[in-house]
Amino acid sequence: MKLKTILFFSILSILTSCSGQTKSNASNADDLSKQIAKGDTVIKLGDHLWYVFQDKRNIYWFGSNGEGVYRYDGKTIVNFSTKDGLANDTVRQIQEDRFGNIFISTFAGISKFDGKTFTTLQPIKSKEWKLEPNDLWFYILGKKNEGAYRYDGKNLYNLEFPKHYLHDEIYPRVANSFFTPYEVYSIYKDRKGAIWFGTSVFGACRFDGETVKWMYEDDLTYVPNGGTFGIRSIFEDKEGNFWLCNTWHKYIFDFQKTAKSDRLQYQKTKGIGNKQIFGSDEYVYYSHILEDNNGNIWLTTWSQGVYKYDGIDITNYLVKDGSNDVNLISMYKDNQGNLWLGTPDNGTFKFNGNTFERFKH
Repeated sequence: MKLKTILFFSILSILTSCSGQTKSNASNADDLSKQIAKGDTVIKLGDHLWYVFQDKRNIYWFGSNGEGVYRYDGKTIVNFSTKDGLANDTVRQIQEDRFGNIFISTFAGISKFDGKTFTTLQPIKSKEWKLEPNDLWFYILGKKNEGAYRYDGKNLYNLEFPKHYLHDEIYPRVANSFFTPYEVYSIYKDRKGAIWFGTSVFGACRFDGETVKWMYEDDLTYVPNGGTFGIRSIFEDKEGNFWLCNTWHKYIFDFQKTAKSDRLQYQKTKGIGNKQIFGSDEYVYYSHILEDNNGNIWLTTWSQGVYKYDGIDITNYLVKDGSNDVNLISMYKDNQGNLWLGTPDNGTFKFNGNTFERFKH
């Protein structure tokens, strides 16, 4: 990984940890103070669009870094912010429940939008882990927001992770950092319905509805030139292999052996990074990974563009806004199979079949 990439993610960890805090130990999930969210109709999207989401009605939602959230129905763009009831204008997740409510995770908490009003969900501290098919899972970045957040349709629970087996060894080294080693960077549901959490330092853990079990490797946390990357993306491919944040290895998990152990049991297989493919001895650390409708795997990097892997060959798509190189935050596949990119400063990009071009409605 390039040094500037490492520096970025070190700074990103600091920025994402200096956040407003949510209330806890509330008796119910919903804040009683509500207002009709009218939003501001705008002529274009903002520049700092980190995340893209499309709901069941094919309406697009763009989560920004400081400008709230944008709603685009194909004709009109509406910008919602704290003045409309959004918990905070810095957005990190967007989801939808089975009833069509939109949930927006921000630095200051999780907001629920029912089509008319925003409600800030008040988390209840809990050590009782459950897993239901319709649950929504969230993370809120920030040192005092460690752990996972589970919404069961009524209440939002802030769940404490079980103590990591390396806690006593690692925690003292990062105790004064701007982040906690239990801070969640990514959430993923596998094909068996289990929930995975990628963390800033402690690797990944999997909750199967019964127990939470960890895995840890230095390569999944620390980059070769120094600094921490954390597990920012987890993915299970069609063959059942798991990909975790870099191209060194793929992981094959044995969940039968795991059931008899206090840790995740797995084997590593060769990844896709090598000199012939990437032109150097470096391996790629990626912030997002997904599979398109044709079975190709796409990897999003900070400053090296996007890589497409078809099982044999790697194709690199550099992303530019005019003549300027574009740094990348996230990738998203919409309901029609279109691929989108979120960026820190250049709006959002959409793949046209040949290249990624900046989206303009």
